[in-house]
Amino acid sequence: MAKLVTIFGGSGFLGRQVAQQMARQGWRVRIAVRRPDEALFTRTYGAVGQVQPVLCNIRDDLSVRASMSDADAVVNCVNILSPKGKSTFKSVFEDGAEHIARLSAEMGVARIVHVSGIGVDADSDSAYVAGKARGEAAVLRHRPDAVILRPSVMFGPGDSFYNRFAGMTRFGPVVPIVGGSIKMQPVFVDDVARAAVKGATGEAAPGIYELGGPDVLTMRQIMGQVLRATMRRRGVVNMPFWLAGIGARVLGAVQFVTGGLFTSPLGRDQLALLRRDNVVSPGARGFADLGIQPVAADAVIDGYLWRFRPSGQYDAIKQSAKNLRTD
Repeated sequence: MAKLVTIFGGSGFLGRQVAQQMARQGWRVRIAVRRPDEALFTRTYGAVGQVQPVLCNIRDDLSVRASMSDADAVVNCVNILSPKGKSTFKSVFEDGAEHIARLSAEMGVARIVHVSGIGVDADSDSAYVAGKARGEAAVLRHRPDAVILRPSVMFGPGDSFYNRFAGMTRFGPVVPIVGGSIKMQPVFVDDVARAAVKGATGEAAPGIYELGGPDVLTMRQIMGQVLRATMRRRGVVNMPFWLAGIGARVLGAVQFVTGGLFTSPLGRDQLALLRRDNVVSPGARGFADLGIQPVAADAVIDGYLWRFRPSGQYDAIKQSAKNLRTD
């Protein structure tokens, strides 16, 4: 019988890419999510019955144990950008990761891959970053043989990074950004998924891998990429952190008053992340050690940011038509 992998958060931005690649390699794939009825689309990633979404709450030991039954490998892709209800940074990044690692060890799961992030620091002012760091520590306590992946900000169709910036270009002649000189190393989600697959199949040695794309870019340069891809001309203004902080508090209050119906696009933790570079550390293991050549954002974003152009998919046709002679 084909081997089985359980992917926690397998219907999310990264998890679905891991699921597709594992299915293509012939693995049976179990998608462990809180709402399996909303993850039914993952069943199309393989042959009939090859990919199955199952109910799982990573805060609950019994739920996690059931999801890992008979699994040969587990991949933890669960991520949240902001706390909501019982899903806090502690319950998801720390407790959830600890449950998965501890139970995988008890149940004899051969391999485990844990997805974290570049720049994790248990003493960080960002609860997001600190939670990720403590989650890593919890995993390594129970599974010192784990493959830990630390990707920089990920891009690809459906991302919450380039798409968000592209959406901002629709309104007004000026686009405000925070941390314009901060450096990032955007990484293609498919490349991170390939790294996770290598960890799950045993092709990657245990340890920590920092994953960044081929280009190190400032936030201002990233916005320049977005403007080129969306074919828009906008002024880019760097917003001071103190002013952004006021805006974040106002938006946070609106989110609280509306009971989460409105989700703030900029919170305290997001601001803390923008105060430091998000790039691969010198000497860290990365894509080269995994035999993966990462793809640059410029080679991908045109394929999904076209919908933000003034005329959408027809913008390129209009530009071409301008060169036609009318005489």
